[in-house]
Amino acid sequence: MKEYDIAVVGGGPGGYVAAIKAAQLGADVCLVEKEDLGGTCLNRGCIPTKALTASCDVVRNIKGARRFGIKVNDFEIDWSNVAKNKDRKVSQLVKGIEYLIKKNDIDFVSGTASFKEKNLLEISDNDEVSEVKAKNVIIATGSQPRVVPAFNYDGDKVVTSKELLELEELPESLLIIGAGVIGCEFASIFATVGVKITVVDVMSRLLPTEDEEISKNLARAFKRARIKTNLETEIQEIKTDEEGIEAIIGDRDSIEADMALVAIGRKPYTEGLNLDAIGLETANGVIEVNEYLETAVEGIYAIGDVTDEIQLAHVASKQGMVAVENILDEKQEMDYRVVPNTIFTHPEVASVGLNTQEAEEADIEIEVGKFFFKGNGKAVTLNETQGLVKIIMNAKDETILGGHIVGPHASDLIHEIALAIKSGLTVEELTDMIHAHPTLAEAVLEAAEDTMGTAIHG
Repeated sequence: MKEYDIAVVGGGPGGYVAAIKAAQLGADVCLVEKEDLGGTCLNRGCIPTKALTASCDVVRNIKGARRFGIKVNDFEIDWSNVAKNKDRKVSQLVKGIEYLIKKNDIDFVSGTASFKEKNLLEISDNDEVSEVKAKNVIIATGSQPRVVPAFNYDGDKVVTSKELLELEELPESLLIIGAGVIGCEFASIFATVGVKITVVDVMSRLLPTEDEEISKNLARAFKRARIKTNLETEIQEIKTDEEGIEAIIGDRDSIEADMALVAIGRKPYTEGLNLDAIGLETANGVIEVNEYLETAVEGIYAIGDVTDEIQLAHVASKQGMVAVENILDEKQEMDYRVVPNTIFTHPEVASVGLNTQEAEEADIEIEVGKFFFKGNGKAVTLNETQGLVKIIMNAKDETILGGHIVGPHASDLIHEIALAIKSGLTVEELTDMIHAHPTLAEAVLEAAEDTMGTAIHG
């Protein structure tokens, strides 16, 4: 039997990147995936939701056409074709990964992997069973939506993001349980296409892990979009019938809707791996790794959501590359200090580094700079003036500690701040660079200048 240098279990953004990186470095690689390449991110997460978001951008532009002097008499949202466009984009990118796997001479095995021994995997694909032998194994099996019994999840009236993305017809109303990233993104999408949205969460604000000022700004945008929010509210039970759902709140109150989306987070997916066979224990499914991404079993590595470090696709991809380099004797620790986070609501939200609350808890003396998009020329021409850029500066050495944005193209703008933090730049070094005019990036410049009280347009 052939023995590979590395076998990667899971073809998501962590797994397929790890496989390609290993092949580029000369390793003999096998990639095992039971479904489509790209994992949850490409097939049931990041990409399909962004395709829907792009369609929603078109809807908003049509609705706001008169502000640009363009008359649009009537238009219709054809959800079935919106969904088909989403599926085409996903298919295109899946084929792209398939091409890359072939280009890099990676052996691809379709099926479900389970450990027989430390260096031996059994692959089951329908009625066929095969084996893969490898000196090292990278586990990249990702995560799955978290549900609780009281919500009576049935995949029909009570759904997760997976089923919601498969909708062929729009509901009239949707209850979203969870005001985190997934819940807020879907709230923006479905509210834009005319679905009545109610968001419920036990926390006191939307996006509770984001900077509080950014969160409040998004809450105002949701209110303008007629998205109802019931915060600090706990759902006791969800009842379903042919007409829809009823969410029971406390002793008397309830919320009715056609459907309910459960968006209360994700949990690591390790089912069927037979980790006991190699003596690898988990804590509620989480595989613990060291700074080199190696598990307690030598030669077995884990990356991505299954490690429960930071559940982001780009973190998984970086982990994949770091794990491969460590396997091939280029020791490198995984660095989580500068990880940009992007949320594709309307307006977009993005952050990196410390927020004001975290800086205060760490007893760091800070200066905060802000610039609102209503003062930015490019934002005004786009009619996208909601939101602001917020920069957190260390008051002692003037280095940049954090950046937070809510507004147009926040997901793109955040990377300038991330690079500044990664490079240890001071505010003066960032502001010394000439920013093109008119651009949204000037808002980052002005926010940085505001930390020193020198913003021109602030």
